[in-house]
Amino acid sequence: MPDQRVKNWQSLSGDGAFDVVVVGGGVNGIGTYRELALQGLRVLLVERGDFASGCSAAPSRMIHGGLRYLENGEFDLVRESLQERDALLVNAPHFVHPLPTVIPVTSLFSGLFNAAASFLGLSRKPAPRGAVPIKLGLSLYDWVSRKRRLMPRHSFQGRRATRRDWPELLEEARGTATYHDAWIGFPERLCIEMLQDVARVAPGCVALNYCEIAAETGGFSVTCQRSGQTAEIRPRLIVNATGAWLDETVAQLGGTAPRMVEGTKGSHLILDHPELFAALKGNMVFFENDDGRVCIVFPFHDRVLAGSTDIRVERTGRVRCEPEETDYILGALAKVFPGLNIDASQIVFSYSGIRPLPQSDQDFTGRISRGHDIRKLEGRVPQLCMIGGKWTTFRAFAQQTADAALGELRHGRRVDTLDLAIGGGAKFEGREAQILQELCKVQNLSHARAGHLLQRYGSHAPKVAIACGREDRPLAAGTLYSEGEILHLIRSEFVETLSDLALRRTDLAISGVLSMQIIEALAALMAQETGLPPDLITAQKQDLIAELSTYHGVTAATLERRNTERNAQCA
Repeated sequence: MPDQRVKNWQSLSGDGAFDVVVVGGGVNGIGTYRELALQGLRVLLVERGDFASGCSAAPSRMIHGGLRYLENGEFDLVRESLQERDALLVNAPHFVHPLPTVIPVTSLFSGLFNAAASFLGLSRKPAPRGAVPIKLGLSLYDWVSRKRRLMPRHSFQGRRATRRDWPELLEEARGTATYHDAWIGFPERLCIEMLQDVARVAPGCVALNYCEIAAETGGFSVTCQRSGQTAEIRPRLIVNATGAWLDETVAQLGGTAPRMVEGTKGSHLILDHPELFAALKGNMVFFENDDGRVCIVFPFHDRVLAGSTDIRVERTGRVRCEPEETDYILGALAKVFPGLNIDASQIVFSYSGIRPLPQSDQDFTGRISRGHDIRKLEGRVPQLCMIGGKWTTFRAFAQQTADAALGELRHGRRVDTLDLAIGGGAKFEGREAQILQELCKVQNLSHARAGHLLQRYGSHAPKVAIACGREDRPLAAGTLYSEGEILHLIRSEFVETLSDLALRRTDLAISGVLSMQIIEALAALMAQETGLPPDLITAQKQDLIAELSTYHGVTAATLERRNTERNAQCA
């Protein structure tokens, strides 16, 4: 068991009394854990998998106000989302970046009646929106964000300017509208940085992944899935932040309640497509497919992200992008960029997750609210259930849940997090060039290696460079990660498995860089640092390869082929 985990487990088993136990280590649970810890409470966070490994690892990577929510009349949700988008641009500028967004306009009035019907509460599937409803929606969007404006106002271009600036866009586009939202480069890393912030300022709090909580006679227990150890805990309050698994967790903790959450499945593709990347010109294209679903495509680091589907699911569980979903997304792209050859051979990674949405009787999934709510369940230990929510609004949802918890415990709020920097976002804005220069001159790193660290760790990049030390040797061909960097992640970022490293602490998998050679290098470092025996390391390699093939469309044959390609490129 790594030293970091040993210390956390010793803290837990030495004193099982906690003000609050947060169950669920996705972004909402971690955000609530952070909120409560900063108020001076002793908090335990329990996650049965890895941190940010469920729905929180499968977002569209957008940080947005929710333009389409205006049609549902959800002005409060849009206002809150825009506030939180702007807060993340300030508090986590190393991860969250402005994203100019282009909407192709193919008609003048189309969709106006449908938009009005939706706004009045009638359940109608939307029609493609023309210039007039788009103009109305964007004007409302600008108006809602008028008091704390960080982004430019929207603008329109006519046919001539559209054909000049967007020659690859569908011929039917009579014009384009442009507005601004944001995107997040490393959502899982933002979650880890919040945990690290708590560890620094509230050492009495404990966060454990790969642990299960269970109701026992007279109390609760937590069991470590890695060691099998069990400890009794005595919480005053429980926060259920398990997302799509919320109803299941209610029963697991001994509670009863009508069903509160349902899910829709969202799948996304990552493409290695230089022509499409160039055609996007740093913008996201936001468009509607024939069925009324909103689709997106935008540059994601040096790849292209495209999505998404929105399919109602009856049972919660691990999901993947199915072939028909791949065809749906590729078909939508082909309609918007008809002159480009876009096919499945260009996909380097796919992912899918279940959005935890409030229970709804809406027929069209796009009409189900992305808002959030808190419901209290009575019991020997009261339970606060976090219902719904989306990535952009995690901080606001966490703050509201924390306030409810503080009220239950009669404890005052000490810290407001709206303007509180997260992790490497502290003292980062405006200092990028200075930090980059320090990494190059003081740490003697190449510009490419320094940029890699800056992008992933923000203002903490110099500390990470120092932690890499003499082991800052290249991990493998085709990546800027180093052996020292991977060892640092294992030591300090709650890493328990090779999947944690490949899928969440790094972007090796999602970028399409991961190869069998890199997996072998990660495994060797994992064995070196943790002392795990060869049979367990082999099992973790097999689990990672199987997970990539089953859930991300990356087969063992693909991993082997990348070995040859990377070595040839670096020869």
